Amino acid sequence: MFGRNFKLFTLFGFDVSIDLSWVFLALLIVWSLATGVFPHYLSGLSPQAYWWLAIAGALGLFASIVAHEFVHSLVARRFGLPMEGITLFIFGGVAKMNDEPPSPKAEFFMAIAGPLASAAIGTGILLIGRLVPADGLQGAVKVLLRYLGTINLVLAGFNLIPAFPLDGGRILRSALWAWKGDIRKATRIAAACGSVFGWVLMGMGVLNLFTGGFIGGLWYILIGMFIHHASDVSYRQLVVKQTLKGEPVQRFMTDHPLTVPPEITVERFVNDFVYRYHHKMFPVQKNGMKPSCISTGDIRELPREQWPAHTIAEFMHVCSEENTVGRNTDAVVTLSKMQKTGNSRFIVTDDKGALCGVVTLKDLLGFLSLKLDLEKEHGL
Repeated sequence: MFGRNFKLFTLFGFDVSIDLSWVFLALLIVWSLATGVFPHYLSGLSPQAYWWLAIAGALGLFASIVAHEFVHSLVARRFGLPMEGITLFIFGGVAKMNDEPPSPKAEFFMAIAGPLASAAIGTGILLIGRLVPADGLQGAVKVLLRYLGTINLVLAGFNLIPAFPLDGGRILRSALWAWKGDIRKATRIAAACGSVFGWVLMGMGVLNLFTGGFIGGLWYILIGMFIHHASDVSYRQLVVKQTLKGEPVQRFMTDHPLTVPPEITVERFVNDFVYRYHHKMFPVQKNGMKPSCISTGDIRELPREQWPAHTIAEFMHVCSEENTVGRNTDAVVTLSKMQKTGNSRFIVTDDKGALCGVVTLKDLLGFLSLKLDLEKEHGL
């Protein structure tokens, strides 16, 4: 969402990843717990003890968010919706879906599952905490459990706010979808609620800044900006998917694309192809052979003075799923692969694996722009 993700582990077939932004959040949480929250509710401990409690609290929050998103993913799987995994980032976590829910019923149960899980976890932890004595080391455990129970209830309550793409916003969308029979209109209304809620949070943040609550105000502003942006992006993503879905990629590809001969030197490749056509990746083909690929990244480590002494044949490689699609591949699937791999230019092959074209992100977005312009929907 914000940058590069790192896979942590796999849980029941779901990859759990972490965005680098989560590191910032984890450090902020540990610091605030160790220097503010736990010393306020639990006096007499050493600084080291407060820091260890804070680390335990941050790990507990980490597990709570994973559990919340994991339940979303399990329900999605139950309704046949493929999930890419779970990613933790600065504002929490997200279960990544490859497609929209198949029905309002599926949307509702997927959305409500997370807050219910968080509420159940929070209530259970608080009940356990009531059984723990309040003196000595057990007192520290009691305060830790109280924090984790409360934070889970807060997580459940916040997510139930009817502001898309929060869970409450998805519940609202499911109701509007069932009522209007149109997921696009339902998403537009729910996303508008999310956008308004984002502005409200930003307004509260500005108010806090002027009344002395700098840290709290800053967080209100950041969260508000995120929700406002996410609501708008979520709706536009739905429009893109609905516009491109069902369109084969061969409709957008460039036929008879420019290919690089394998025998030319790296110097000629750079001067006659890269600098002239401004692409980072080209298909390599000769005498009907199946296409290979050459990119600027393949030759980046080769010193400039050695370019005339080496040929493309030495650096080309077999095209892979990372940069290749079949001509009948759905345009939505192709766009998803572009987003996932970071490659904006893909080789297109026929049923036998032979080169038949090249498709770019610009091709897909150009079609999308024209179609939306000719078929304008009021309020898009």
